[in-house]
Amino acid sequence: MTATDPLATADLQERAHRHLLMHFTRNGAFGPGGKPLLVLERGEGPYVFDTDGKRYFDGLSSLFCAQIGYSFGEEMAATAAQQLTTLAFNTNWATAHPPAIELAEAIAERAPGDLNRVFFTNGGSESVEAAWKILRQHYLAKGEPQRTKAIAREIAYHGVTLGALSFTGVRPMKEPFGPAPIPVLRVSNTNPYRAADEDEAAMTARLLEEMERTIVEAGPETVAMIIAEPVQNAGGCLVPPEGYWAGLRELADRYGVALVADEVITGFGRIGEWFAAPRFGATPDVITCAKGITSAYAPMGAVIVSDRIAEPLYEEGRMLLHGITYGGHPVAAAMALRNIEIFEREGVLENVRAHEDYLGTRLRELQERLPIVGDVRGAGYFWALELVRDDEGTRFSADERERLLRGFLTGRLLEEGLIARPDDRGDAVLHLAPPLIAGEKELDEMIAKTEAVLADASDRFFAPAA
Repeated sequence: MTATDPLATADLQERAHRHLLMHFTRNGAFGPGGKPLLVLERGEGPYVFDTDGKRYFDGLSSLFCAQIGYSFGEEMAATAAQQLTTLAFNTNWATAHPPAIELAEAIAERAPGDLNRVFFTNGGSESVEAAWKILRQHYLAKGEPQRTKAIAREIAYHGVTLGALSFTGVRPMKEPFGPAPIPVLRVSNTNPYRAADEDEAAMTARLLEEMERTIVEAGPETVAMIIAEPVQNAGGCLVPPEGYWAGLRELADRYGVALVADEVITGFGRIGEWFAAPRFGATPDVITCAKGITSAYAPMGAVIVSDRIAEPLYEEGRMLLHGITYGGHPVAAAMALRNIEIFEREGVLENVRAHEDYLGTRLRELQERLPIVGDVRGAGYFWALELVRDDEGTRFSADERERLLRGFLTGRLLEEGLIARPDDRGDAVLHLAPPLIAGEKELDEMIAKTEAVLADASDRFFAPAA
């Protein structure tokens, strides 16, 4: 059977049903008599192709990962092969190897401020959990063992391992697994569309007052960290108002709390910079990252730690009580170094900055033409369209979201040849995050496909207010 033989696709789908547990998937939906499973076989530029040969524009960068698209496989394969034939594996447990050392240095050179120390992981959840453990050990070394609490935002997603899940604010993801092992206090997120009665300055003031009140009521001496994404993914690309991140920095300094920027999505070019937090006005104490660090050509993550936070961990006789066998894997590290080289050689950051306004303008044109699009928000190549049920911006009910997002949009997007993300962690939104190599032609194609799908959604699901 050839890859484009329908029988080959059907065989793969049936084998997937029998053996493959897919992540965050209603696995039973794809069984016999269910809907067909999309099986992707190859990629090229910003496109992916299924086993029947159909081409899709990857409007989600394979879950915000494929920064440089799919055309650098040969170069990455050569890099991996060179490392595999030199040193296939070694840990970073009391030994080191050149790729990890060189990558840590390269990241430190591109990170803001004094974030000069790098702890490697295999992905985003591990990075968030490692950040917490590093900070706890910092405070223990500083004689502040009582700092056991964290503050995170509503609906924010920070990972699903049990430690990282403590910080995640999406309740349906948390409730089946019992009480969180880490005490986390919740504050409001930065959704401007749902705070339409406030101007930007008032919103910033309200959010920072809430943050300070939460710190004070918790007992400032008991709070170890504030964790936030520079642009929050869950809820739909929630961009912070002016002054918000600078205010977080000031509050963290005032109360001795570490400020952690979760840049698993926004890091490595997604908003046109190596790291997003400085763009919004602050240098954090810790950055968590993954995804774009290798453009997903290999699994990898990292925690980038300031000299101040790391300093007590270097005391004589003190051991860092955390380790991950494959963290800083030499092959992944070599590929991450090559990813950075490609970014700079191909002008990837510059491409995002050059097209950010164009992409935002084109998406806002959809808001003008399609009544179901209530709001458009985002930055760089990281955008969301919030979908509403009438011209008063009414939210869809849970049942309506089920029919719109899963029952209609999921299939209609694939029919149109577009991979995007209908999401209901909070409100009904459609995420768009194209590969960072996309230019105007490719962005126009993504917009046209999005408009075709949402025009149909408007006809079916939008009801003008009486």
